[in-house]
Amino acid sequence: MIRFAVLTALLCVSFLAKATAERPPNILIITCDNLGYGDLPSYNQATSIKSPNLDKLTKQGARLTSFYTASPTCTVSRACLLTGRIPQRHGLINQLGGVAGNYGVGLNHKEQLIPQFLKTAATPYATGCFGKWNIGFAPGSRPTERGFDEFIGNASGNLDYYHHNYREKHDLYQGIKELKREGEYSTDIYANAAIDFITRSSKNSDRPWFCYLPFNAPHFPTAGNKRPGQPNIYQAPDWAFEGLGLKPDKSDPKRRYDAVVFALDSAIGRVMNTLDKTGVAENTFLFFMSDNGGFRLNRKGLDVGINDPLRSGGVTCWEGGLRVPAMVRWPGKIKPDTVISEPFWSSDLLVTSAKLAGVELPSDIVFDGKNVLPILTANAQSPHESFYFNFRTHAALRKGEWKIVREKPNLPWQLYNLADDLPESQNLAEAESEKRNELVEEFAKWESTF
Repeated sequence: MIRFAVLTALLCVSFLAKATAERPPNILIITCDNLGYGDLPSYNQATSIKSPNLDKLTKQGARLTSFYTASPTCTVSRACLLTGRIPQRHGLINQLGGVAGNYGVGLNHKEQLIPQFLKTAATPYATGCFGKWNIGFAPGSRPTERGFDEFIGNASGNLDYYHHNYREKHDLYQGIKELKREGEYSTDIYANAAIDFITRSSKNSDRPWFCYLPFNAPHFPTAGNKRPGQPNIYQAPDWAFEGLGLKPDKSDPKRRYDAVVFALDSAIGRVMNTLDKTGVAENTFLFFMSDNGGFRLNRKGLDVGINDPLRSGGVTCWEGGLRVPAMVRWPGKIKPDTVISEPFWSSDLLVTSAKLAGVELPSDIVFDGKNVLPILTANAQSPHESFYFNFRTHAALRKGEWKIVREKPNLPWQLYNLADDLPESQNLAEAESEKRNELVEEFAKWESTF
């Protein structure tokens, strides 16, 4: 009887895998919050962090070494990913601040997001978002009002991992209603919600699904979210510390951060296992990225992520703020255990998702993203001539292996050759003035299109 049950289960998984191969792929986009370029072992062998599941992902798919977020801050980065457009087009150019900002309109309601386009596919996608939203939570701005069938997550840019408050406001929702899960670790809440969505959605072999899983980890702790007497320290479950050979009361901020990333990696591993168990891993396009680089603002006990060998970090247009760890897996299409060094950016994910779903995008919207499947599946060159970045006073442009950057509009442009000088340590603006001028002209060309 037991053998018959096991055989039946295996046949069901086999049948489901065959059926799913005949329709557009599922799409799973996982983001994390402020993870540094040099935090993971797959990018930096000297790191103290352990991430066995993300290590596994790089073996099963491709590790990206020149992938950029379109903005070096949380709010704006997410808007760029979901719209396929840079900030100067979608209009959300700065971080949403305070309760009023996070619960305001945020991203213009006229902007269309990935799930809204996937709903127009020949077979509309089931869509779910689980985690940090951070692009506005006023009526009309919430995930279930912008193309997602389901949502469990936080509206704000950061919350307490166990009490789920942002400043004085409780900040955990299911749909548009508050969700009380006091004492549960936010990383696990979001992973479990995604697992439930994937499991249920995968039972319908005729309908593909899109899951957006934006973890809030490993975002630094925020004093304004803490209750009286609560220390402002990185939070992780006891088992995560123990898995690293540490005690839960470890005081060293860097090692506490390591435990947060270890717990994040474990959650991602459980999601990956769910793809296997439900028989849909072979027909799921999985993309993982950090929303921006780790912060390097010299705040004691907070800025402990590593961006090596890149310069600076989050909220800047140096490589440490823009170039982020990213991985992609699509079995049978993307060659496993490979490294892809061609540059592309987060705005490409919308256009690529539309291509995967067989959706024709409207011609009256300017998308800064492009279809990057040829890069991922056929070793093609980047479809981008250049990449434009502008956040607060910082600005940069990359063209080929060259990059110009300035920290304030009234300062002269600096020039770097990223092929020879990834840490951006040798300013060649004077020695290569013609190349500098070429990139400055390209920067101006971008700005003429806004």
